[in-house]
Amino acid sequence: MTSLSVEMLAADAAEPITSAGNAQLGIAVLAGIAVIVLLITKLKMHAFLALTIGSLALGSFAGAAPGDTILSFTAGLGSTVSGVGVLIALGAILGKLLADSGGADQVVDTILAKASGRAMPWAMVLIASIIGLPLFFEVGIVLMIPVVLLVAKRGNYSLMRIGIPALAGLSVMHGLIPPHPGPLVAIDALDANLGVTLALGVLVAIPTVIIAGPVFSRYAARWVDIKPPENMIPQRPSEDLERRPSFGVTLATILLPVVLMLLNALVEIVVDNPENGLQKVTMVIGSPLIALLAAVLVGMFTLGRAAGFTKDRIAGTVEKSLAPIAGILLIVGAGGGFKQTLIDAGVGQMILDFSENWSIPALLLGWLIAVAIRLATGSATVATISAAGLVAPLAADMSTSHAALLVLAVGAGSLFFSHVNDAGFWLVKEYFGMNVGQTIKTWSVMETIISVVAMAFILLLSLLL
Repeated sequence: MTSLSVEMLAADAAEPITSAGNAQLGIAVLAGIAVIVLLITKLKMHAFLALTIGSLALGSFAGAAPGDTILSFTAGLGSTVSGVGVLIALGAILGKLLADSGGADQVVDTILAKASGRAMPWAMVLIASIIGLPLFFEVGIVLMIPVVLLVAKRGNYSLMRIGIPALAGLSVMHGLIPPHPGPLVAIDALDANLGVTLALGVLVAIPTVIIAGPVFSRYAARWVDIKPPENMIPQRPSEDLERRPSFGVTLATILLPVVLMLLNALVEIVVDNPENGLQKVTMVIGSPLIALLAAVLVGMFTLGRAAGFTKDRIAGTVEKSLAPIAGILLIVGAGGGFKQTLIDAGVGQMILDFSENWSIPALLLGWLIAVAIRLATGSATVATISAAGLVAPLAADMSTSHAALLVLAVGAGSLFFSHVNDAGFWLVKEYFGMNVGQTIKTWSVMETIISVVAMAFILLLSLLL
């Protein structure tokens, strides 16, 4: 689909696709979400197909013509993929370079060499937060959990004392910090400033990850005192490498896109003149596309070449990184299509009308909607995308800082209580060798703590800014 056709579809879908009343729309939303949940949980259907069918069902229940619903869905899918698809691809490439070159191992080994005993949970949350910056949550888990198992076994630690801080670091990065897909899509949907969102996200993330990670892990280790399952402890991923990148160079490569985006935000605040030469430069290099592209190009040398990779091997690493994200792109795109169907059906205006009567603050409303969709679908990304679309009208008259806080509120809500309809729930359960009850008492409770604590700090910031 060309950019022109996407724009035409978006223009066509801008008008409401139905004139249904709020009651019918409310039923249609619940029915659409119920269809998605049933297809994912009962029929084990892929989330892309479930979201597509759920969007069509939503339009039908709302009384929209099938053609209008299709236009809304395809316009939302196209605009979402065109907005974040390249960023997802660049993030996947950087993550693959980080893993294959041994750069991730270098960061892990360096920090662990400096930590022991009581400091180990803090070291694990630091490692996971650093590693989790450029990586998708699932990739971060696959990368971090083997390290967690090795550290727990080598140091004779309770698995939960080491594992919960690592999971908290990855989860907080995934839900609150761009350039992860959920926050990026929410920033786009709410027309928020990326740099400001990133800066405020870091402010919220630091205390949140401390409380949900090292602090909560003390209690989780008492509730579920288990050792690493022997059959899950793997070989270190980079033992076949003759050399690997240094700690400083790896860390600098990981943080490069974050630094560039924060620099852009700082210049916007200090200079505040779009015609200024410096601001023009930082607007370019601090855009997510250029910042991530720069990190990938730099990483080819600082990670790939430093590990002794040939040009062919670097090219092979890049190629291998792209295939696994096809499913992610489709799910994110379909989530955007579902979001656009919600908006074009008039659900956004319905939420706006209800919020005026409820007198619920916009930030809390965004969090509650994301919580509901998260509990229903099990997907943090789908919850973020859908909730951002629903509360978009509320952001129209917000200040830059409060629009950013609304993005973070939606992201925090999307992490609430992971349970059996979340792939991450089963991933953690299997890697740690727990049963369902143990997983709920540790992983699910940790996710809930992240969501609630982050929201508390977001509300606090909203009073100060």
